[in-house]
Amino acid sequence: MRRKIKKTVLIIGYQCNNNCRFCIDAGKRDLVSKTTVEIKQEMKEAKKRGTTYLELIGGETTIRPDAVELISFARDLGFKTINMATNGRILSYPKYAKQIVEAGLTDIIFSIHGYNAQTHDYLTRAKGSFEQLKKGLANLGKLGFKNIGSNTTIVKGNYKHLKRIGEFIYDQGIRNSEFIFVDPSCGGAYKNFDEHVPRISEAAPYVKKCLEIGKKNGIPHWHIRYVPLCYFTDYLNQVSELDEVATFQTEHLAPDFSNFNVESSRREIGRAKTDRCRGCKLFSQCEGVWKEYLKHYGDKELIPIK
Repeated sequence: MRRKIKKTVLIIGYQCNNNCRFCIDAGKRDLVSKTTVEIKQEMKEAKKRGTTYLELIGGETTIRPDAVELISFARDLGFKTINMATNGRILSYPKYAKQIVEAGLTDIIFSIHGYNAQTHDYLTRAKGSFEQLKKGLANLGKLGFKNIGSNTTIVKGNYKHLKRIGEFIYDQGIRNSEFIFVDPSCGGAYKNFDEHVPRISEAAPYVKKCLEIGKKNGIPHWHIRYVPLCYFTDYLNQVSELDEVATFQTEHLAPDFSNFNVESSRREIGRAKTDRCRGCKLFSQCEGVWKEYLKHYGDKELIPIK
């Protein structure tokens, strides 16, 4: 059995220069962000606990004046991987992109929710955000930065376009992508569930067309996340949670909570399986469905695999 990578995700605050309609952190924007001193201390403590993989997320990390300083500090502590999730807008400034790379960033994940400005900007509620994202990608490309990934949240506003979104991502040279079924446990998708959360049965055919891009091109990480396995039996090696639980031991440290065992708590707190799932041959592997999803849609879509 391979040794798991110890991963610490630091949620540095919830402020953001986008205002995504489905954002899980909607309602948290006014919470006080961590200070530079607090984040550095958390980095040092994580290093002592054996963390080799550090990820900074928000909110939006790049809007902080200390973002470059924090990445440089992480580099000096000796983390093997220093990753950052971003909407990419500030990286549209070449000088900033250069600074963030030179500070020691090893990996980056862009949030890409559409294949064009019409869809992406609608979902982010930030006019021009798609063009800025593209400029950010281009700037990193000019710097020779290779370790670029992407996250796409699957909602009613974009699920029918997933194949085209995947094609856009692939054309950008990105070879590490996750397509994430929206989490309705809290935030924008919780408050406006009917507006944002598609039925899994309706979204699945579009998700599969997107996953085929990764499959036919032999991309190691082109994954779907937060879906029941019964809809993706031909894509089990592209289900993010199955890979994640085998690869990482993850902790999340936020301004308002700490979770030192993300993989286990997600099963226990956020997701559920119903009696309908019993007897499914994938039962033990599957994390089920978001509990909030089941409250709205029930479980009749679930198809036990015999």
